[in-house]
Amino acid sequence: MKSEIMGGSFSSTLWLGDCVDVLKEIPDNCVDLVVTSPPYADQRKTTYGGIHPDHYVEWFTPIGAELLRVLKPTGTFILNIKEKVVEGERHTYVLQLIMRMRELGWLWTEEFMWHKKNSHPGKWPNRFRDNWERILQFNKQKRFAMYQEAVMVPMGKWAESRLRNLSETDKRRDNSRVGSGFGKNVSKWVGRDMAYPSNVLHMATETSNKNHSATFPLELPTWFIKLFTKEGDVVLDPFMGQGTACVAASQLRRSSIGIELLEEYYRLAVTNVEEACRKLPGYGQRSLFSLVDDSSAHSDG
Repeated sequence: MKSEIMGGSFSSTLWLGDCVDVLKEIPDNCVDLVVTSPPYADQRKTTYGGIHPDHYVEWFTPIGAELLRVLKPTGTFILNIKEKVVEGERHTYVLQLIMRMRELGWLWTEEFMWHKKNSHPGKWPNRFRDNWERILQFNKQKRFAMYQEAVMVPMGKWAESRLRNLSETDKRRDNSRVGSGFGKNVSKWVGRDMAYPSNVLHMATETSNKNHSATFPLELPTWFIKLFTKEGDVVLDPFMGQGTACVAASQLRRSSIGIELLEEYYRLAVTNVEEACRKLPGYGQRSLFSLVDDSSAHSDG
């Protein structure tokens, strides 16, 4: 089953089926950004069945290979994932997955940390509460599309004191003391209101989603879509869930492709993307979207 939602200069194509099968329907080198949060090991058992940590890499390998094929050479793959505790220690399946991705031909170019500002309090006998998750960035080549100005943040109060009295070192390039080759010239930031963010993202887990087992806040895919795409580009989420990434793409006037295994969530995603399109400026002045139910393409995958 496939639904196509047209939005003038962009569109959303939402598929019902297993992403391993559906991805084969997508042409080579046509996606600008993949942003997704697949089921973590042994989680979502009541909905997605769960994948044992020992078999997670094997399960994800064909998916990683297909994503490599459909992504443009200048594109980026963003993967939100977290290690699971098994018998008192963190399982290594995420680390093993990184190594397997590199074997497939991916470059592991960056790692972001999603700091959950509102994680639930609790007490455990041998660890503290989980307050962050990994977000891994993979690319096909070293040079890729990136629009850093789109995610700049206010300089903050530190600038008032830090830039008020500059030392002589601050007024010239100060090379790193550890020999990394990096350097800084603090004086270049005098008079600027905005700065580039770090790779730590401070975002709450709240979401308008009340009908899905995972919490993937709209702000998270929105940030990466701004960073790695421009209007008219194509965003893919192979584990669509309620369609959060596709909603974010529509709001930013990017085309999107979403794939969801369970029909309940698939239909919810279609509704959510439709509603996002309705809220865009210009709705009613022209036909903003049309829904096509192509049941002959995929019945259940």
